[in-house]
Amino acid sequence: MWCVPKLDAQYAERMEDVLELYQQPLCSTEPVVCFDERPVQLLEWVRPASPACPGREARRDYAYLRCGTANLFCEVEPKAGWHFVKATPNRKSPAFAEALQGIAERYPEASTIHLVLDNLSAHSRHALEVRYGVRAGRRLWRRFTPHYTPVHGSWLNQAEVEISLLSRQCLGRRRTPTLDKLRCETQAWQEWANRHRIQIRWQFTVPKARAKFHYQPTDFTRPKD
Repeated sequence: MWCVPKLDAQYAERMEDVLELYQQPLCSTEPVVCFDERPVQLLEWVRPASPACPGREARRDYAYLRCGTANLFCEVEPKAGWHFVKATPNRKSPAFAEALQGIAERYPEASTIHLVLDNLSAHSRHALEVRYGVRAGRRLWRRFTPHYTPVHGSWLNQAEVEISLLSRQCLGRRRTPTLDKLRCETQAWQEWANRHRIQIRWQFTVPKARAKFHYQPTDFTRPKD
């Protein structure tokens, strides 16, 4: 794939780790949750739309007013069809820590939560320690088994599929002026998606990856001295 600059041992190892995780059967005690974020530009219409009338569609002026930015944390349990969206002012470490706290609370009976995420610097135990204190942060982090996608490998994160669904089915081309409005609209979509239990049917597997990239694990084995 064009987005893979170089297939080395670390890339292959992380890719296969994530793909093997996706092949595991659905397990309530070890849920697989994919996590990602999406920036959102808050915009307001400058003039109200001209309403539709017989023989003419509604019309809107292209001009808009910038109202700042926001962030969406998107979480999905692909095989179970559970979707969660959290709108925040930003994606900084405290917001990330609070998002993970929310995930942990949704799976109180899980022995571990497999968490697929990318390599953003905020995606670490340190973020939880800063937000909740060292002991509480480490205790929260132990609820998770993190699985980091390789660098330039965010396409392996099914949360990107979740973001695409959210963008097409909820955000679209509409203009959302405030964080509260964004929360209202994304929560409505979340409730709809969970009511229908929309699953993501992932088809890319380890054998397909090896065929696609023309490699075998032995290709990265260092020869013995």
